[in-house]
Amino acid sequence: MSALKALFTEHGQAVWLDYVARGFLAKGELKALVEKDGLRGVTSNPAIFEKAIGHTAEYDDGLKTVLDQGDARVVDLYEGLAIEDIQNAADVLRPVYEASDGADGYVSLEVSPYLALDTQATLDEARRLHAAVKRDNLMVKVPATPEGLPAIRQLTAEGISINITLLFSQETYEEVANAFIDGLTEFAGKGGDVSRVASVASFFISRIDSLVDKKLDEKGGFDDLRGKVAIANAKLAYQRYKRLFSGERWEALAAKGAKAQRLLWASTGTKNKAYSDVLYVEELIGPDTVNTMPPATMDAFRDHGKARATLEEGIPEAEAVMVRLTHAGIDIEEVARQLVEEGVQLFVDAADKLLGAVSDKRAALLGSRLDSQALVLPEPLQAATDKALESWRESGAIRRLWAHDTSVWTGRDEDKWLGWLRIVEDELENVGAYETFAAEIKAEGFTDAVVLGMGGSSLGPDVIAATYGAREGFPKLRILDSTDPDEVRAVEAAVNLKTTLFIVASKSGSTLEPNVFRDYFLGRMKDVVGEKAGRHFVAVTDPGSAMEMAAKDDGFRRIFFGMPQIGGRYSVLSAFGLVPAAASGIEIRTFLETARAMVRSCGPAVPPAHNPGVILGAALGTAAVEQGRDKVTVIASPGIDSFGAWAEQLIAESTGKEGKGLIPVDGEPVDVPAVYGEDRFFVYLRLDRRADARQDEAVKGLEREGHPVATIELVNEEQLPQEFFRFEIATAVAGAILGINPFDQPDVEASKVETKKLFAAAEETGALPPETPIFEDETIALYADSANAGALSQASGGLEAALAAHLARVKAGDYVALLAYVTRNERHASILQEARLAVRDAKAVATCLEFGPRFLHSTGQAYKGGPESGVFLQITADPSSDLPIPGRKLGFGTVIAAQARGDFAVLAERGRRALRAHIKGDVEAGLRRIAAAIKEAVA
Repeated sequence: MSALKALFTEHGQAVWLDYVARGFLAKGELKALVEKDGLRGVTSNPAIFEKAIGHTAEYDDGLKTVLDQGDARVVDLYEGLAIEDIQNAADVLRPVYEASDGADGYVSLEVSPYLALDTQATLDEARRLHAAVKRDNLMVKVPATPEGLPAIRQLTAEGISINITLLFSQETYEEVANAFIDGLTEFAGKGGDVSRVASVASFFISRIDSLVDKKLDEKGGFDDLRGKVAIANAKLAYQRYKRLFSGERWEALAAKGAKAQRLLWASTGTKNKAYSDVLYVEELIGPDTVNTMPPATMDAFRDHGKARATLEEGIPEAEAVMVRLTHAGIDIEEVARQLVEEGVQLFVDAADKLLGAVSDKRAALLGSRLDSQALVLPEPLQAATDKALESWRESGAIRRLWAHDTSVWTGRDEDKWLGWLRIVEDELENVGAYETFAAEIKAEGFTDAVVLGMGGSSLGPDVIAATYGAREGFPKLRILDSTDPDEVRAVEAAVNLKTTLFIVASKSGSTLEPNVFRDYFLGRMKDVVGEKAGRHFVAVTDPGSAMEMAAKDDGFRRIFFGMPQIGGRYSVLSAFGLVPAAASGIEIRTFLETARAMVRSCGPAVPPAHNPGVILGAALGTAAVEQGRDKVTVIASPGIDSFGAWAEQLIAESTGKEGKGLIPVDGEPVDVPAVYGEDRFFVYLRLDRRADARQDEAVKGLEREGHPVATIELVNEEQLPQEFFRFEIATAVAGAILGINPFDQPDVEASKVETKKLFAAAEETGALPPETPIFEDETIALYADSANAGALSQASGGLEAALAAHLARVKAGDYVALLAYVTRNERHASILQEARLAVRDAKAVATCLEFGPRFLHSTGQAYKGGPESGVFLQITADPSSDLPIPGRKLGFGTVIAAQARGDFAVLAERGRRALRAHIKGDVEAGLRRIAAAIKEAVA
């Protein structure tokens, strides 16, 4: 008989194996141990599964089978593998379970260590795992933390067999045993069959000696205690076991068939090589106990272990050891508390490694179905980013983010704005409504669908329209997000009102621009189709908004609701993006499932160093905080180059506040490293099938010169929904690193207030209040507040002198923003783009080109609330002719003028370096004059 087998047959101690792996089961090795060595149980934990899944290929086929059929969350992939292994191991041990009448033959599966400090979550997961495994001989492992104790009692009361883990303290063991007895008593009182409930209390051994020996070394003079405390502690715990499971209370349960909760010796592999490799087996042999051994310890004991009854030997000596330990100034209960905390963290660390390995394998097996990401960072930034990622891992920040924990950010109201985290799953349940709507729109024969919105309600649909293009049989998707009268007229001229659907999008329902757009086009539609005008309109708004009420009053075709817990800039994967997408013929299920691939890659179970959204956000935030690289420059392949405008709003409006922030730079063509300062971080969205060789080479040049670059690869345009979510997570993470609330927009609100004030005054008086220019000639008038006017004393010399003085204020690390409140078209953009690039090339500073008023709800937040590094040139013009708005005294020309002046007033109030140039007459000629003056100023 082997020494292992003798432990049970001669001494009543069950041998369990602390190991499980797929190949081990498939090859029959577990069954062989049962038959040859009398093995009576198996335990598992995250560290065991991490070694098996992360360091072998034996689980790859199982993962591939799942992913070939679609996709799954990382935690579900792991659990699927683990549960299958646990079931198979339980089936191998089933004969032992039946032969022992349920005393042995168990396999243990751990509740997630992330839940160790949450009683209710532990209860929920233990119940779920018990139901999922569907084996009588399963034990669910629950840690002996203060939060775990009530869960142990409750689960026992429900008839679930429990393996209590991370026990180091005799006092805590007594609490655990009483929790088991109390739970069993309740179960019996409800008529439960207590004979079918088993439990073990896993008392950890070697870890105690490892910590105590270290403390003894620090104390000095107590070498006689080295390697003695763990065994003494365990022997005294066994004496408590004998007392606890005797007497009238226990005998009453035993009479009903109850089985005592056995002590299980865990962590029995020797960690100190100076000790015998079978020390923690040989010294703890006794009846009604379990020793769970790792394979190496089992092999060693089989080879040279001695099986004899030792557990009750030397009890007085054990007591003396514990007394002497107190004389050494070491409190065993304090040691136990420290070991529980460390034990939980060790299991968390192992779980992180495990889930990271599964995440990596999932990404590899998904291949081109998942957009890839590669960061090339200079060594100091890489080290700082790695440190940030490790900090996020240690603090469980990504899990806390998904759990709506405001302490990830500022501890204010961030939890009220996190609906975007789960919106993809929510909307997948609502796909039918979008499909019905799309079929209806197609059947009606609409030729155009125009989104009337601003900021978050328009920029996402704008990207979708530009990227996906028109779909046969569906209306062409257009966006109106400018109050410039000529742009409003241009949209109207481009469509046939009789066959046009208008999508009025406003979360609050009180935003000025969507309301005036609605008033105008509803009035025009009534002129064309009369009482049926409302059938040409759809509203997307939050429940209970003024827009909802107006839509009902005007007989809108449909009202779709957004989620109040999602801010506008995070809303593209909600109804605000999906309604326009559905109207234009995009298959919404596919759109959302594509996004879900990235949601799962960035999920709460994916550790930060494997989580693409967290990695990008950590790099962006760290680069800004540690190195002043706060100009996030977006480069994109043709076909997806509209994405930058959406990313601009997300990044700027989320992070630019409290004097901090990331300044997004969109639309600057990538160039040689010499034109860039040391304040850049480049994000390259590369579309594989339309990649630009010049862009590729330029980006490589930036990498070679030490600029940080994140390259994101898309196989085709229709994988862009993944990037919406990646950037949302990244922005939230960057905001946390910056130390701000990434979900409010205080300075946007300031501009709105100022605009409404000016427009209301104009409605009363018939015109905006008069202004006094600091310079004026036949075609240009210049305006500045008193502080800026004082800094631009040369302004009296005219436009050229004023711009030279203004741009002379630009220094390294600044950015220059051209804010044009003129019609946004290719001609105007091209003129200003040349001027912008002249500034960049001459001064090596970041440049932004924005058209108002759309940027007000986008980068406008960062320009006013972010770092004081912006130099602004606002450009306004008189419209060719105004356009009246039904129901209002003034037209669109007054609206855009009020917005520009409100914007400029807040810039001035914030102390920004700002100058306004107003074009009188021919807008294009005025832009050319301004552009020429800019080029001359930086020449």
